[in-house]
Amino acid sequence: MTTRSATTAPIASEVRTQVASQLALSELGFEKVPRVHFDRSTAELYEEAIRRGECVLAADGPLIAHTAPHTGRSADDRFVVRNPESETKVHWGKVNKAISPEHFAQLKKKVVAYLGERPEIYVRECAVGADPASRIGVRVVTERAWHNLFAKNMFLPVPIADAKGGEPFTVLHAPGCKADPATDGTRTGTFIVLNFAERLILIGGTEYAGEIKKSVFTAMNYLLPQREVMSMHCSANVGKSGDVAIFFGLSGTGKTTLSADPDRSLVGDDEHGWSSTGVFNIEGGCYAKVIRLSKEAEPEIYETTRRFGTILENVVYDPNTRALDLDSEKLTENTRASYTLDKIPNTVESGQAGIPKNVIFLTCDAFGVLPPIARLSSAQAMYHFLSGYTAKLGGTEIGVTEPKAVFSTCFGAPFMPLHPGVYARLLGDRISSAGARAWLVNTGWSGGAYGVGKRVKIAFTRAMIRAVLSGALDGAAGKMERDPVFGFDVPTAVAGVPSEVLRPRDTWPDTAAYDAQQKKLAEMFRENFAQYASGVSAEIAAAGPSC
Repeated sequence: MTTRSATTAPIASEVRTQVASQLALSELGFEKVPRVHFDRSTAELYEEAIRRGECVLAADGPLIAHTAPHTGRSADDRFVVRNPESETKVHWGKVNKAISPEHFAQLKKKVVAYLGERPEIYVRECAVGADPASRIGVRVVTERAWHNLFAKNMFLPVPIADAKGGEPFTVLHAPGCKADPATDGTRTGTFIVLNFAERLILIGGTEYAGEIKKSVFTAMNYLLPQREVMSMHCSANVGKSGDVAIFFGLSGTGKTTLSADPDRSLVGDDEHGWSSTGVFNIEGGCYAKVIRLSKEAEPEIYETTRRFGTILENVVYDPNTRALDLDSEKLTENTRASYTLDKIPNTVESGQAGIPKNVIFLTCDAFGVLPPIARLSSAQAMYHFLSGYTAKLGGTEIGVTEPKAVFSTCFGAPFMPLHPGVYARLLGDRISSAGARAWLVNTGWSGGAYGVGKRVKIAFTRAMIRAVLSGALDGAAGKMERDPVFGFDVPTAVAGVPSEVLRPRDTWPDTAAYDAQQKKLAEMFRENFAQYASGVSAEIAAAGPSC
């Protein structure tokens, strides 16, 4: 049975949608449909989450949820069903691990039976893709009320019937349902399984809400490139003159922070498409890291942690006053806030903007070698996009407790089901046709490697981004020096940034140690890029470090 607030009678169109939703559940194999809470409001889901003991209410209004033992993505437990639809399209390997249709069918039956036995479940109909031409409907079925609120925060409030971009996807989210590795073809009791043929995603054995968001993003990364739309793990904003900037980067590199600029309008903070007409947000919300969040350095995001409607994941709080301790990493470094885009001032309501003028690759260099900003040629842009160098920060994934230098293809390998060359070709075509400038910005360490040096001050990074977006580093106005090893151009002066910060070698007390570290990182780049060398042009292959 479907329920709503006792004081609100659903209108005829809502009734039809609810009937369609229940029919979809039946078609999935639900022999009995439990009490269904359909598209409940934020206030109703607050009440449900607290009534059921899923969350607590923070002092200033957010909900707080704890997800232990999973406080990050379970990357090793994600699978893609290998069937005729996916066989020749998916880039199979360590990231995209295959699972058989038989094992999927078994897991699906298990999840459906599990959810069907719950006394109540929560169903949300929504969509992804702000561009109507690329919009996909999403039906999210959750065991917990707060996970349904997470879907409400993160996705677009558009009925499935109004999403014309193709058949909808369904997410069955059952954290209390565990797989049996011996019979279900999984690694552990945790599983995230995508079936592109059935447009169905199964999630079990983990409370971490990010699995919902990233699974749907992975589905879009499968669909959009097949329509010649570039899908990107990036944030985007637009200036008063209409100039669009996109920021690529993995978690912890600064996408959310740097795109939330009071002088520019935010398109979105994490996932976008780039079509022939411009950039559009895939989501309807933000999922920001909030560990050691500063009111002074990041005022817009900080304020979201004090508002009704926000969900805080694994944030420590005082049990009596419910005051937050955003500095505490007692539970995890990967503390998160989920909130709708309208919680951030000065956002683009449509979620759409024009053709990007600047493409910025964010990296968090744990070695302290890369300059805080460098200008890239077209070939260098493709080289660094395919390399995707950054540092994986503790807590973002299970088993990672300290920063570690990694290479993540396309700055988002865990979410890219197609061959990396597909995304690289699309991005190269888009940058070329737009005449966009490409930049590498290091938000990581300076003056030494992690543990010795210090992280680049966010005030300096913001000043460099402002210089890029204003055109202050263009042409004769932007004097550059060629890095002798990496070959990119490094500005000699940026307003508001000490000159020695722009030259990382000058920040190290031991320059010989810097030279050795730079050589070590350069060799890591070359070793990593060997896997792509045969599939790219000679110009791109030669765009990496020279020694």
